[in-house]
Amino acid sequence: MADGTVKQINPFTGTEVWTVPGRGNRPLDHSPGHISAVDPTGPEAHCAFCVSRLRETTPEKSRLVRDGDTWTTLDQVAARELDLTTPEFRLFGNLFEIVSLDYWKAVHGYEISARASAHQTTYLGSEAGVDHIRALVRTRIAASQGDPAGVDSMSTEDLVAHSESFFGGCHDVVVARRHLTDGATRTDRHASSGALDPDEHEQFIVFTVRAMRSLYRDNPHARYVSVFQNWLQPAGASFAHLHKQLVAIDEVPAKTGREVAALSREPDLYNTLGVDHAASEGLVLAANEHAVAVVGVGHRYPALVIYSRSPASEPWEHSPDELRGISDLLHACHAATGPLVPSNEEWHSRPPGVGAAMPWRIVLKWRISNPAGFEGATGIYVNTIDPWALRDRVAPRLAELRASGRIADMALGAECGDVRGSLRYG
Repeated sequence: MADGTVKQINPFTGTEVWTVPGRGNRPLDHSPGHISAVDPTGPEAHCAFCVSRLRETTPEKSRLVRDGDTWTTLDQVAARELDLTTPEFRLFGNLFEIVSLDYWKAVHGYEISARASAHQTTYLGSEAGVDHIRALVRTRIAASQGDPAGVDSMSTEDLVAHSESFFGGCHDVVVARRHLTDGATRTDRHASSGALDPDEHEQFIVFTVRAMRSLYRDNPHARYVSVFQNWLQPAGASFAHLHKQLVAIDEVPAKTGREVAALSREPDLYNTLGVDHAASEGLVLAANEHAVAVVGVGHRYPALVIYSRSPASEPWEHSPDELRGISDLLHACHAATGPLVPSNEEWHSRPPGVGAAMPWRIVLKWRISNPAGFEGATGIYVNTIDPWALRDRVAPRLAELRASGRIADMALGAECGDVRGSLRYG
């Protein structure tokens, strides 16, 4: 507009966004609050996700351990073996589910998988396992305003009934080892996604994809698995400890359904309205053989979007090289964002049973403003940074990170060449 206001319409969702001049000049970093010194040689015990507090989370469905360059997945870790290895990443059920196991059982007659049931039986077959489960049941009952006093007298059968969701629920968490960066001496040195090295981040992505596929495999009623990462409290994180969440739901999200309907009219939708549009507006940030990163248009918050160039629609159908390509660009976007900017990472992929091809894409949103009455009354969202200003913030940082070797090698900006039509999902 004449005064510099930028009005955007998201080409996929129809969301209307205005960027008003001057509102993007505010600091983006989230204040970490009280900062104190920490001993860099001591065990981390800052929150319930830290590796010194493994028994405050539900039994591990899997953990990923590292020995030099060798990464090994250990499934169904026994209670007595929790301290025998150090998990770089671990997978476990959320103690407080968004969609509970009771919902799946009541609505769909769902039963946990034979594998999960066997894990539960084995876990409760040891004294260490019983103690762990009893403590978790006590915590859950107390949190729901119940009386935890009766937990101590519960029989094994009672504990089985109260702990099924720990082993076979459909809301999982993937947690990274570090709370703070290695060698940190202050509590504000949080270990974000960008603080991982490219190899670690690849393992984080691969491990999460594996968990995503497991939820679809174990629950035949799951129509969609939402994968997301909340970083810092303004973005919805309970802990400033790096983690992703996976939640199975029993319907295709309305937003995804609209995109599927649009695909029937325009199969090349994600090229024309995604990558091609970004290229025409000078919003391409980075690319490699297997993915391309652009600035998103029409999002409620400043957004970076990473599109897979793979012909495969499902993340688990990507080759190792394709997964690495996605991971490298996502990692670079996180590193350029920085550890003090609250963010949401959202995975978007094709729901099972949908015949139309869709590219896997990941949106990284900067949660740097709070929607208020204006948005609710008008349906128009105020985004404090327009797409070109976001590009101008991120592009120089990507160049610095590449030059320092902090991110993988990739083409940046004009080096990406003509990326129009480069998504091969169709």
